[in-house]
Amino acid sequence: MKRYLATAIISIAFMLSAPLASFAAPPPISAKEVKKASELYFDRCTCCHVTLRKGATGPALTPKKLSKKELTTDDLEAFIAEGTDGGMPGWVDDGIMSQKEANLLARFIQHPPVAPPEMSLADMKKTWRVLVPVAKRPKKPQHNRDWKNFFGVILRDAGKVAVIDGDSKEVIATLDSGFAVHILRTSATGRYFYSIGRDGRAALYDLWTKVPTKVAMVQTCTEARSIDGSKYKGYEDKLAVVGCYWPPHAVIIDGITLEPKKIISTRGYTYDKNEYHPEPRVAAIVASHYTPEWVMNIKETGFIWLLNYADIENLQVNMIAAERFLHDGGWDSTHRYFMPAANKRNTMVIIDTKTRKKAAQFKVGKIPHPGRGANWIDPKYGPVSATVHIGEMRLSVWGSDPKGHPQHAWKVVHSIDMTKFKGLGLEGGGQLFLKTHPKSANVWVDMPLNTDKKTQRSQCVFKKANITAVPVCFEVGKKGKAVHQEYNKAGDEVWISMWDNDGEVVVYDDKTLKVKKRITGLRTPTGKFNVYNTMHDLY
Repeated sequence: MKRYLATAIISIAFMLSAPLASFAAPPPISAKEVKKASELYFDRCTCCHVTLRKGATGPALTPKKLSKKELTTDDLEAFIAEGTDGGMPGWVDDGIMSQKEANLLARFIQHPPVAPPEMSLADMKKTWRVLVPVAKRPKKPQHNRDWKNFFGVILRDAGKVAVIDGDSKEVIATLDSGFAVHILRTSATGRYFYSIGRDGRAALYDLWTKVPTKVAMVQTCTEARSIDGSKYKGYEDKLAVVGCYWPPHAVIIDGITLEPKKIISTRGYTYDKNEYHPEPRVAAIVASHYTPEWVMNIKETGFIWLLNYADIENLQVNMIAAERFLHDGGWDSTHRYFMPAANKRNTMVIIDTKTRKKAAQFKVGKIPHPGRGANWIDPKYGPVSATVHIGEMRLSVWGSDPKGHPQHAWKVVHSIDMTKFKGLGLEGGGQLFLKTHPKSANVWVDMPLNTDKKTQRSQCVFKKANITAVPVCFEVGKKGKAVHQEYNKAGDEVWISMWDNDGEVVVYDDKTLKVKKRITGLRTPTGKFNVYNTMHDLY
């Protein structure tokens, strides 16, 4: 199935719907321009503004909303070109779009949105390919490398995944994936990497073959974000689930062939106002350590699902009312508590996966974005966890040990305003990820969506022993954006991506903060995932 399966249908429907609008006539746009604008919007905008443009992390972009704000085409073009302090990149300033494309998008979003086609199980099965049958896959690793120290590196705009040997720093395979892969996840055994592209294409990579090999693929939707396997004892590698943005559903697939098995619609009513929402998207997914369940953020309706995979023919879904605009999240250090961010509500939510209930929720800074988060032992408050923020330069730290330190549990114990560190020049927001490791003394923080180019290229490193002290901040490279940290298996190296068309992965010694290696020649590297750390949910 081609990347833009629905473009032609959307374009026709779009042009037919435009005259029906009840608001002021939008600027003219041709059918050819609609096709191009639909692709641009999909590539760069849907993640934050949603397919039907009702808004999530980013504001709503419906014609009604835009006309109320009296935004002209010139205003919208400027936002698209230059970015905003709220974390939206300057697509023209960053060299990703042309000014002409920014103008096209500005005109496009003033027209009514049109829903893409739905996708059935039969549609998915037409795309399903087993490239290497299970019977022909090796019974043991066919190489002498430490495959548990392999890194999977997303080459976002290339539509590929690089597999890099964490010991030799050698790129040992560059494999086709979907477009704009968001994450990689390992299977429970660590043998396989799962990838999911923004275009809904899932791929399975075998790390035991002589050279890492793509062994299966399927497309479960036209836009997706998340994937994870079954990890509970007795279900290792048997199943996986894809979380989709459009159509709004989750799809259970076979864990070692990717055959689509079951579709679960996420359409429904918001937890707070009980209003129908046509596009509740599946954001972060984690696999429970207590029950054969996936824990899933249903973003727009504000529910966290516990999707039980023990019997998919008699499916059980436990819906926990949480908060709207759920996005990223990860585990505490015990792997009992799932801690996602409801980013536009400036809230962290705590789910106890043992009792299968919400344990707490509390306010943090503006637009929290923890990724999988970071856990460590604070000398005063005991076990803590943390997030950074898209909307401001802040590190929020809370207690996460209700048994040993109940007086601090689920309360913010440090709220660190990074703009107040003198001499560092840290302003605005645009943070995306933070990372640490149980064997590390450091917490690393990035700022790739900041409006300042130097800040985009930088990392700040905090000391766990004195987290409120001035961090060490430095540029990782001279072009692109420094994004996403990942430790190696031993916990003594940190790998950082320089997100650029001619990008690189920069490997640091975690103790000295000195560069050990620059792995060059990588197109738009973004997320990196170490097999061992991903298997064991270490962060």
